[in-house]
Amino acid sequence: MRRPRNLSEEERALWDRVAERAVPLDPKAPAAAPKPAKPKPKPRDIHTAPLPHFKVGAKADVHRPHDILPSVTERLHRAPVHMDHKSFGKMRRGKLVPEARIDLHGMTMNEAHPELVAFILGSHAIGRRLVLVITGKGKDRDDGGPIPTRHGVLRHQVPQWLALPPLNHAILQVTPAHLKHGGHGAYYVYLRRTR
Repeated sequence: MRRPRNLSEEERALWDRVAERAVPLDPKAPAAAPKPAKPKPKPRDIHTAPLPHFKVGAKADVHRPHDILPSVTERLHRAPVHMDHKSFGKMRRGKLVPEARIDLHGMTMNEAHPELVAFILGSHAIGRRLVLVITGKGKDRDDGGPIPTRHGVLRHQVPQWLALPPLNHAILQVTPAHLKHGGHGAYYVYLRRTR
C-alpha cells in the first residue's frame, strides 16, 4: 500500500487555483472544506540535545565479542551426537586410535578439497570407522583492520566440506581431536558402516 504524498507549497497553491475554477457535479452537495496543511516538523538541533553523563577515562559497559558466529569448536561441541555415546566419549578423550590420517596442513583450499573428498570416500569404501583429518591451527594473519580475519582457513572450511554432499552421506560424527592427536588443528571423523 502506497503512503500518501504530502503536497509542496507550490503544488498546494496550484491545486487551490484549479479547485476554485472547478464546477461541482451535484450542486446540492456541500463543498468540502480544504484541509489545513500540517506544519513541518522542526529539525532537532543536535547541539541542544542533552548528552548522557560521561566521565573522561570511564569504561563502557558494553562487552560484545568481535565475532557473532561461534567458533568451529563450539559449533561441533553443540552438534547432536549421532553415534554411540560410550564410543563418542572415548573418541573425544583420545582413547580411540584413528585407523588412517590425512595431513592437509600447508595446502591451499583448491588442493585440499579434492584430497579430502578422495580420502574420506576411499576410507569409507574400505570399511574404516575413525579417521583423522589434520588441518593445522593456521597462521595469525590479522592485519589489524576493523573487520577481524579468521586464521586457519582450512580449520574453518573442513567442517563445512564434511557437512556437504558427497561427504556427509559417509560421515556419522565430526569432532575436534584430542591434544595427543593434534587438538584444535585436527578433527576426528567417524564414518558410517558400509552396507
